[in-house]
Amino acid sequence: MKKSVLVLCSIFLLTNLGLTQKELTLESIWKPGSPFRQNSVSAVRSMNDGLRYTAFDYQKSGLEIGIYSYASREKIGTLIKEADLKLDGSKESLKLSGYSFNANETKMLLETDVKPIYRRSYTAQFYVYDIKTKALEKLSTSNSAQQLAEFSPDGNKVAYLMDNNIYYKDFTTGKTVQITNDGEKNKIINGSTDWVYEEEFAIVKAFYWNSDGTKIAYLKFDESEVPEFQMEYYGDLYPEIYKFKYPKAGEKNSDIGLFIYDYNKNNTTAIESQFVDDNSYIPRINWTKNPNELLVQRLNRHQNHLRYFKIKHDNTVGPQMQKYSEELVYEETSKTYIEIDDNLIFTEDGKYFIRTSEQNGYMHIYKIGFDKSIQQITKGEWDVIEFKGLDAKKGLIYYTSAEEGAIYKSLYVIGLNGKKKKKLSTRKGQNDAVFSTGMKYYINYHTDANTPMYVTLHEANGKELKVLEDNAELKKELAQYDLSNKEFFKIQGAEGELNAWMIKPSNFDPNKKYPVYMNVYCGPGHNTVLDSYDGTSYLWHQLLAKKGYIVVSVDPRGTMYRGQDFKKSTYLQLGKLETEDMIASAKWLSKQSYIDKDRIGIQGWSYGGYMSSLCMTKGADFFKMGIAVAPVTNWRFYDSIYTERFMRTPQENADGYDDNSPINHVEQLKGSYLLVHGSADDNVHHQNTMEMVSALVNADKQFDLFIYPNKNHGIYGGNTRFHLFNKMLNFTLENL
Repeated sequence: MKKSVLVLCSIFLLTNLGLTQKELTLESIWKPGSPFRQNSVSAVRSMNDGLRYTAFDYQKSGLEIGIYSYASREKIGTLIKEADLKLDGSKESLKLSGYSFNANETKMLLETDVKPIYRRSYTAQFYVYDIKTKALEKLSTSNSAQQLAEFSPDGNKVAYLMDNNIYYKDFTTGKTVQITNDGEKNKIINGSTDWVYEEEFAIVKAFYWNSDGTKIAYLKFDESEVPEFQMEYYGDLYPEIYKFKYPKAGEKNSDIGLFIYDYNKNNTTAIESQFVDDNSYIPRINWTKNPNELLVQRLNRHQNHLRYFKIKHDNTVGPQMQKYSEELVYEETSKTYIEIDDNLIFTEDGKYFIRTSEQNGYMHIYKIGFDKSIQQITKGEWDVIEFKGLDAKKGLIYYTSAEEGAIYKSLYVIGLNGKKKKKLSTRKGQNDAVFSTGMKYYINYHTDANTPMYVTLHEANGKELKVLEDNAELKKELAQYDLSNKEFFKIQGAEGELNAWMIKPSNFDPNKKYPVYMNVYCGPGHNTVLDSYDGTSYLWHQLLAKKGYIVVSVDPRGTMYRGQDFKKSTYLQLGKLETEDMIASAKWLSKQSYIDKDRIGIQGWSYGGYMSSLCMTKGADFFKMGIAVAPVTNWRFYDSIYTERFMRTPQENADGYDDNSPINHVEQLKGSYLLVHGSADDNVHHQNTMEMVSALVNADKQFDLFIYPNKNHGIYGGNTRFHLFNKMLNFTLENL
């Protein structure tokens, strides 16, 4: 269809819908009251009967927790109204951020007053709510905030953390018991993880109830000898100094201990492994179906040798004698590194566990017996992404995978015997699912590159029952801005084809030449080229297209869902192959008739900022402009677990660190370069940018710099995001 016909069709649709063409602005994207808010179905909890679920319900009168029927697909009741949640004597109602049920659904834990610590961790005030009597009480009478409160499986207790110690409240006695008492900031952490575990193993909670609620296994982090990092917070006459433990590459990690607390005996057993050294990690712990058996994953510091140990804990002989045994039940090695994830399920008979592994070159599902038997369930040259559930009665595993291509995520079901695989998702793009208790129903969350969230209710066989959220109002709003479709294509990298997408101006003329704005990340574990709706990022790129830029993103070697060899090709040399692929992509773009080869720019955040900095230095002949937000500039400054996973230690791989750190290539800078960082970035420290500044000054290179005081890695809050993107827009307009 010709462009003129498309324009006429758009005008016809807008006219007949009674809509007028609107101008896309930064204010409309980032200022309060943005018309682009995406709705979803959030805080879904399947109830015990598997026939009902609860979810947040946003009403004009305030937030409610509604009860819904899977079968009728209708709301059948209201469990809680936020406006009614008032403590005795209080005029103010609680503001909910989360909730959970106890085992028999007679009580709820309500989470309020959330205050972030780092990326995933936070403190909160927790309240216990009796569903029948509607009685509301604080979980703790202490003035300190709590963390990670969780009901025991028997529903009679709640364990939680406070001031780095573990407590539980026993509803049968009304008493609160303190399990540990040596917790101390920047020294000892009980039941939660240190900074680097939280960031790189994606876990915060490090205590675990067994299946009958009689034992708690927990980790103790001794970070006394871990080097300390400090940041300054501004606002008072004298800045506040914040200190925390942060192990950089090659430096001392926390010493980690594993313990089991026995409720009936009121004592604790220290589990001393004879099979590992002090440098190993414990990235995951899972109780088996047996309440006396614990499955512990241990990973060496190089992260290329993973072992599963079964700990059998027998604490029945008296309070002074604790017995346990340790057995190696599974191990895996790699020439590079092994991924850690939450893909682990136990079979009902307790004889097997299901996990994912890349041992055959792609991420697939394996059934592993405690008798050390191994059976591969899924097969093919594609990657499994995530377990979604196990139907034990029918012997079916539900999972998502990239079988349709690295840019897609689809939902599948397969038998435990590896037979009768079936694709359940029907809409191409990104699909995720939340299953009901008993696996009879699921709620599917779908987006694609140009379509916001579409939420549907299904039977487990895939049959769609109802549309729960279609974001019709948002789609109607978006239709008024003459946006361009994001187009996927293959681009030539340094050694083969790469996945890419492009957004062209809506008035694109193939006879004209356009500047290119490349948005990149390029790092392990994260793809930017996905058939998924990107929300505000999507609108930001649409705005750039309206300003006359072609926006492009490319996933180079080292990114996900194209098999182990592609993903791990960057091992020991982060940045090298990715930079080569970005330069090759710029060369390919420059050969297109509609591209202005002298006006190619690049922008990225975090690892993307690292890549844009490398491209502006090592690739200076191909990029006219670069923006680096919160970049790593020297891998020696980044944390131990992440950096050593891909690079080993600086002591072992000095050249790998130095050859591909942009701080060592500043003398090659030619184009316009903007550095942006938050001064309170606990992840990629502000130090990276300060050291880059020093190197640029010493090399007599001009550049632009902006620091956001008191802002972390996300650089957000208040007017911050609008200010940041306004700065990036103006810098782009002036220099590209």
